[in-house]
Amino acid sequence: MRDIDYLTLLSKDFPTARRATAEIINLRAILGLPKGTEYFYSDIHGEYESFRHLIRSSSGVVRTKIEETFGNLMSESEQLALANLIYNPESVMSNMRKNGLLSDEWYRVTINQLITICREVGTKFTRSKVRKRLPSDYGYAIDELLHTDERDDNKKVYYREIINSIINTNASRDFIIALCDTIHKLTIDQLHIIGDIFDRGPRADYVVDELMNFNDVDIQWGNHDVSWMGAAAGSEACIATVLRIATGYNSFDVLEDGYGINLRPLSMFASEVYRDDPCECFKPHLLDSNKYDSVDPELAAKMCKAITIIELKLEGQLIKRHPEYNLEDRLLLEHIDFSNHTVVIDGTVYLLKDSNFPTIDPADPYRLSPEESELIETLRYSFRHSSRLQRHIRFIYSHGSMYRICNRNLLFHGCIPMTEDGEFAVLKTEGGEFSGRALMDYLEKRIVDAYFLDYDESDSVACARKKSALDLMWYLWSGPLSPLFGKDKMATFEHIFIDEPSLSVEHYNPYYTFSNEAEYCDKIFENFGMETERAHIINGHVPVKVSKGEKPVKADGKLFIIDGGLSKAYHSKTGIAGYTLVFNSHHLALAEHMPYEPGKENTPTVHVVETMPRRLMVSDTDRGDEIRQKISDLAELLECYNLGIIREHAGQVS
Repeated sequence: MRDIDYLTLLSKDFPTARRATAEIINLRAILGLPKGTEYFYSDIHGEYESFRHLIRSSSGVVRTKIEETFGNLMSESEQLALANLIYNPESVMSNMRKNGLLSDEWYRVTINQLITICREVGTKFTRSKVRKRLPSDYGYAIDELLHTDERDDNKKVYYREIINSIINTNASRDFIIALCDTIHKLTIDQLHIIGDIFDRGPRADYVVDELMNFNDVDIQWGNHDVSWMGAAAGSEACIATVLRIATGYNSFDVLEDGYGINLRPLSMFASEVYRDDPCECFKPHLLDSNKYDSVDPELAAKMCKAITIIELKLEGQLIKRHPEYNLEDRLLLEHIDFSNHTVVIDGTVYLLKDSNFPTIDPADPYRLSPEESELIETLRYSFRHSSRLQRHIRFIYSHGSMYRICNRNLLFHGCIPMTEDGEFAVLKTEGGEFSGRALMDYLEKRIVDAYFLDYDESDSVACARKKSALDLMWYLWSGPLSPLFGKDKMATFEHIFIDEPSLSVEHYNPYYTFSNEAEYCDKIFENFGMETERAHIINGHVPVKVSKGEKPVKADGKLFIIDGGLSKAYHSKTGIAGYTLVFNSHHLALAEHMPYEPGKENTPTVHVVETMPRRLMVSDTDRGDEIRQKISDLAELLECYNLGIIREHAGQVS
């Protein structure tokens, strides 16, 4: 029998034998429901509009549900119109109003259609779970419409009166928006974000806002996420990294409008120091326009150069503090010949494309100038005191991890570092040597330390532990044995300053070769304590170049690479805009995205890649295991009630 103290505590929630019995009946019924649909997204990279469309369309599943429900009753164009309404009801109804197409009859027909779709997508859930996903204001009306038996003449009248009341009180528009929102929440039971919410795209802050609205979401951190997490925790190297990428991709809205980061000190510093420097090597990628904080491209280039030089200096300081990182080959500033405008890399001399370095002291190249020190401290204060950024980062921490095992699927962003001979690579840290799952567990603890470890300045040991955790956040962004990065180097310097493409090549960790073979996937499953049968690895990080014949399914179906590919910077390389993996009770399917264009048909194409041997029920899932454990606990509580070991609560005995 379980610990009596635990069962006594459980009795607070179920104070009588009757209540415990009722809950057992309820839980056993839930085990017989179909498994909910899981969605796996990766590498969103701030592309809010594209991501929102995928969420609203459930990566093509909403369109499929409409076809299954109304296939013989509605034309193709009518189905598409209903789908677009569900995706974006505010915009669609606004356009219809302008064109005089809205009427009471349209509202009546559309509400009925949406209720029918709502019923269809809600069949996998208990009524209680559906109610929890209904909007607070219209929840009662929607609940009644969903569960009214229209075969009963009295109920038909009741049903019609609810809809008439909605129309007569001019609530139709808001009610339709609420219905569409309910459909979105019911089609996605569980949402997995496999890394890289931030960078390159215009509004990562909107993406996080969207995620915070979901009932059940988890995040496996990516290297771009960790750099922002490190910046929010106060890592100066991570702050410089975040700002270099943001200024380089013209992402000023997310910094200033989104998170209130004060960039004026950086712009003033850059304008003064690089006043006559065209900064040609730092011209921003103009993939998106800023709506609120438009910055002249020439000034953006100067800002990017200023923060890049600071970043290279801070990285050099950090590498020298941590010889265990084995990153001496990244100490390139000390190999610059400032008089000849060259740099020596691996014994070869290369001409620099840009050699104007007014803030670098050749005798001590990694030392920040007094002005740079003051600037980075000001920026650090801005990151640490951005309330919205801190709220978003706390959400990413509370819902995130290095990896997750869920329903026989192992989820992580990048890789499990391996050696050239197929063994798990060992990372030497101040806490010991780690590889495989043990490495992932250790790094997760240190990531938590970087943000949450509290310490007194007088406690030198705790202070050093905090600082080393912050430094590790930068290593996870770009270190060769970082599971989140998975490459031999971050070639920022070579890419910017040297006109030799071969030097900018970043070689992937051997994991990406070995994991193409089923036996190595099985080796990883065993290391993580998983059964190998019907198990999958699901990760992102690496864009799938469909245009070159690459496929997202590898290792005989054991490995899925689902880099979302939403970033506009990748579209020319991949030929598409990545994938969503969808796992429902019948199958695993890949939804193939095309580059998002507002106003055009953008429904992803869905391909089934693995069919389940039978329909999966809740009893077949991890949630089912949790329910069975709770049933066991309640059965023991019931036995304690029957034996008088625990008394039913006075005044609550039914």
